[in-house]
Amino acid sequence: MFEHTQSANRQSGIHPAKSALRARVAQRLAAFGNDDAGGVAIMATLLMPVLVLGMGLGAETGYHYMTQRNLQHAADLAAHAGGVRLRAGDSTLEIHSAALHIATTAGFGAEFDSFDLNTPPSSGPNVGNADSVEVLLTRNQPRFFSAILSIEPVQISARAVAQVTPSDTAACVLALAPTQSRAITVSGNTDVSLDGCDVASNSHASDAFWMANSSANLTVGCVHSVGGSVSSTNLRLLDCVAPNDYAPQVRDPYADLEEPNVNVVPCETNTNVSVFEATHSHPSGVPAMRICGGLDIRSQVSFKPGLYIIDGGDLSLNANADVSPAEAGMSVEGATFFLTGNSRLMLSGNGGLNMQAPTSGPYDGILVFASRSQSGLTHQIRGNSGSTTQGALYAPTSKISFSGNSTTTNGCTQVIGYSVEFTGNSTLRSTCATFNARRIETNVMVRIVE
Repeated sequence: MFEHTQSANRQSGIHPAKSALRARVAQRLAAFGNDDAGGVAIMATLLMPVLVLGMGLGAETGYHYMTQRNLQHAADLAAHAGGVRLRAGDSTLEIHSAALHIATTAGFGAEFDSFDLNTPPSSGPNVGNADSVEVLLTRNQPRFFSAILSIEPVQISARAVAQVTPSDTAACVLALAPTQSRAITVSGNTDVSLDGCDVASNSHASDAFWMANSSANLTVGCVHSVGGSVSSTNLRLLDCVAPNDYAPQVRDPYADLEEPNVNVVPCETNTNVSVFEATHSHPSGVPAMRICGGLDIRSQVSFKPGLYIIDGGDLSLNANADVSPAEAGMSVEGATFFLTGNSRLMLSGNGGLNMQAPTSGPYDGILVFASRSQSGLTHQIRGNSGSTTQGALYAPTSKISFSGNSTTTNGCTQVIGYSVEFTGNSTLRSTCATFNARRIETNVMVRIVE
């Protein structure tokens, strides 16, 4: 074979030594091409910067997602806290302060993050809903590995909306005192029956609702107390098995109701009339009459629709029992009594009461409105078996007391006072199925809806 190869090389003109050299070179080149031992190192060296950058960007992206989740958690908590304060009737400033405090506690950095609160919300499906709170959190996160691509920080944001959801239950007796002991008291031989409504106390005291006297009777849908309650076996609950202690604060439904301007109406001097008629123009749009020095009714009188301002004296009915109960009485059709200064409501059982609040206008549903500037006063109602009161008795900074032989058996009486007392032989029947006053909502829930 070798001879044959040499013979072929001689015939082709190729020297045998050169041919062998070429064969060896070809073999070396083939071996080099098939040798990958150094290729991994070269490829790793070339790809390492790309790999490190990719890992860095992935870690940074994961950190951004974690930051967004934490920020969303803070937004949810802040919105819920704002909703709780909205439910309690706080101002926008108080709602903002509470929400910001909770967000900060949850890790939101107020010193370098952006915090916005809107009530009602400014965007989304609940825009314009006055029972909703929107919280917007924004953080400008500095870049790490991605700084080689851009020096601008990454904006991370979170949004949450909490909504105050109305309930099907409402109260017709509410005590607004925040800390007072026995803010609602049921004692003596009183017999109170409230159909279709609850009793609520906003006091944080351990005895915010007090009914320890075994001779007192109360039938009501449920009792709600921000603090605690002390009750007896004569408490009959129709819609719950026990008093609802440590309940949420109940919002004052009339907190935004402006007090009427008093000085624009001149004092009335002639009050010895059988028919009272408000004729003075008032900025509220309701005809008004101002009675200075108080008014003690000792005959049968009627009040036509309007606003009656009692300035500087009591509005009383046969206060000293100077005449027989049959001779004294008040008939009120569509009127509101505003008590200012030291004026008190002193309605005794020595006369008949037939009182109806307005059904329209700015004082819709309000029968008696005691000024918020009053302090330390007690408004007393002592009706009789023929009494009818249809409307709200609203004294947010004063005490309301049903005592003696007070009996209100018809219509719907809504009682809102700094504190409320039922004592003596008082009897109150309140059926609020059809009533024009604002609802005193209980069991109101706060939910995250966005």
